[in-house]
Amino acid sequence: MSDGEGSPAFPRRRWEPPRFRGVDVRRIERLTPRLVRVTFGGHDLDGLTVEQPAASVRLLLPSPGSHELVMPSWNGNEFLLPGGRRPAIRTFTPRRVDPVALEVDLEIVIHDGGVASEWAEVAEPGNPAAISGPGRGYVVDRDAPCFLLAGDETAIPAMSELLEVLPQQASVHVHVEVADPRARLPLPDHPRVTVEWHELPESASPGDALLAAVRAADLGSTVRVWVAGEAAGVQRLRRHFKERGLSRAQTSIRGYWKSGRAGEDET
Repeated sequence: MSDGEGSPAFPRRRWEPPRFRGVDVRRIERLTPRLVRVTFGGHDLDGLTVEQPAASVRLLLPSPGSHELVMPSWNGNEFLLPGGRRPAIRTFTPRRVDPVALEVDLEIVIHDGGVASEWAEVAEPGNPAAISGPGRGYVVDRDAPCFLLAGDETAIPAMSELLEVLPQQASVHVHVEVADPRARLPLPDHPRVTVEWHELPESASPGDALLAAVRAADLGSTVRVWVAGEAAGVQRLRRHFKERGLSRAQTSIRGYWKSGRAGEDET
């Protein structure tokens, strides 16, 4: 059989993501010992718009050990630096986009072994970076009577954004899994929200606390679900919702990172 498109000899080409826009760090704010808000700004952000909540942008950082930002090239499948090296790219929720001040806020979880985490720990105003996006967000069903939001620490920015835009008349139940109690912080208010924080034991796998909480939740047939967190953990939640009879149209489930694996989706 001859090689076809998508085979190793002819790798499938992907749609090229939006271009990277050069920015620099303007401000850094420690929200909790586990979460840092970095404000990026620059004239190249002119025209960047984010219309849906819980959307995403790619953040390009200098390679570890370097202070110089090198823009990668798209090869039809991924971004690569000169010499074929992979750039330091991570994906985040744009918590605030200001088209007048030309600023974007990203909130970065501080943890061991993360490229973005290590960068954020020592970042200073003026440091260079680049932003590409936006990626798709969440389409809110304005007629839904109730919502369930569930996620780990990496999902706190997106869940905060959703709480600001979900229908005021709908009931909203929020479950947040944290690896450290210091990760707790006030979430945006909503007239009909309940928020539960779940600490993950050291011996547990990511997503264990969320799965236990969701299993105990009273889910009606009209609920709308938004879930994000560690990839294997949210897959277990996906199966659980299916077992409980929820359709794919009722659920939005995203893997934000993979345990034990460094990659573009690691935060």
